[in-house]
Amino acid sequence: MTAEGNDCRMDISIIIVTWNTRELLRRCLESVEATLQHLSYEVIVVDNASTDGSPAMLRERFPSVDLIENDENRGFGAANNQALRIMKGRYALLLNSDTLLTESAVSELVTYLERHPDVAMACGQLLNADGSRQNSIAAFPTLLTLMTNTPLLEYLFPRRFPSKRRRYAAPVEIESAIGACLLVRKSAIDAVGMFDERYFFFFEETDWAYRMRQVCWKIGHVPTAFIYHFQGQSIGRNLPSRIAFYRSRYQFFHKWKNRPYYIAVRAIIPLRLLLDWLLTFLGNLLLLGMNREMRDRLAVYGHLLLWHIRGCS
Repeated sequence: MTAEGNDCRMDISIIIVTWNTRELLRRCLESVEATLQHLSYEVIVVDNASTDGSPAMLRERFPSVDLIENDENRGFGAANNQALRIMKGRYALLLNSDTLLTESAVSELVTYLERHPDVAMACGQLLNADGSRQNSIAAFPTLLTLMTNTPLLEYLFPRRFPSKRRRYAAPVEIESAIGACLLVRKSAIDAVGMFDERYFFFFEETDWAYRMRQVCWKIGHVPTAFIYHFQGQSIGRNLPSRIAFYRSRYQFFHKWKNRPYYIAVRAIIPLRLLLDWLLTFLGNLLLLGMNREMRDRLAVYGHLLLWHIRGCS
């Protein structure tokens, strides 16, 4: 392989941001060691003030890893930017600590970008632990996606809204990708800049893809590059995570849409939450409150509605 620039003599810079995921991180790095033997690479781990012994595990088990230790949780985008500033590879592989690489996943992503110099970023196919497929593709959020059930859009308009519901035999162009495993071209990063650090967590990669597509870079999905993703274990699914998601979504619309569009978004999202709360409330009545998952869902919707009423502080 030839370098794209004089400062990029290495194939890949693997960047992992971690926060209290010691065992997941260990398994992830073991999968890196087992599957990237044919590529030159470096590993940069940014630890966001973990308290579970992750840095000590890295120093003992993976001494060659370039470890950046933060004294506070700086969030996903800011932590990745710390590594992007010092990377030496022609490509950056952004990897969640709750992933496991399969044998040919990274080589397939690299081959795809090598053959398509107009593609800035590529994702593979994320898998659950049982081998079933997760959504690896993300469409840019719009008023339509807010008002309509997304799985319905994916079913009715599979070309416009590609997803795990359709099996692809060959790579396809997409709008954006789920950020659990992304291979990104260094020259594209140089062209559009790094992550917008105003996003603490969620939508960083969506914003990045949006900026790349604005300057005519393409985003690709390689369906035969498989990555196991133990979804949610690196960030949790609690109420603070849900609030962070909504806050980042509002940030995306505020940044990229005009004021009337943003006002419509701020009206539609609470209405959808209210509808979801009402439907879940009815479901709890029908089941006499015996289903714990539905009770928990009702509580989350209620807290999110209250957060909106209080002004999304």
